[in-house]
Amino acid sequence: MTPGRDPRTHQGTRRKNLILMGGLFGLVFGMIGLSFAAVPLYDLFCKVTGFGGTTQRAEGPAGEILDRTVKVRFNADVNGALPWGFRPEIHQMEVRIGESAMMSYRAVNNSDEPIVGTATYNVTPDKTGIYFNKIQCFCFTEQRLEPGQSVDMPVYFFVDPAMADDPKLDDVQTITLSYTFFRAHGGGAAGQVTSINE
Repeated sequence: MTPGRDPRTHQGTRRKNLILMGGLFGLVFGMIGLSFAAVPLYDLFCKVTGFGGTTQRAEGPAGEILDRTVKVRFNADVNGALPWGFRPEIHQMEVRIGESAMMSYRAVNNSDEPIVGTATYNVTPDKTGIYFNKIQCFCFTEQRLEPGQSVDMPVYFFVDPAMADDPKLDDVQTITLSYTFFRAHGGGAAGQVTSINE
């Protein structure tokens, strides 16, 4: 120690450095923890608010059916890394707000190996996501298809009657429900998304 230096000053500086170092380590570990929590928290935020066109999930029909109608268009895309065909049974239907409706999408595995796929989904305009409710949907589970196998996957849905009370949605006449299928396991490199509605 330097002659004439107060030992209490030396201990105080060392203590401040240890507190600073502890704070920095805490900050780093906190940032790592937040990065792991970010995806589930963002997913929860989207589901609760309908942000980005995220649809809602309902246990049963709305109960109230209004006279106002909307057209619901159905879109199907598949990621280029997934060798599946995927298309809606119909491209559009008109439903009354609050009315439950059902339609199906068909997927076919065009490869010579079993593949598990999973679908992401949203609706446009984005502002309708909070009002679009799915009672039954294949998007909540992974789908395994054997080589050449095809499957019809139903979607049972309704548009919440509360939409009619939202003045920001007075201009909405058409809602588009879109799905994109991706390889769920061992999918390799992500490919280009290709529309297969035709």
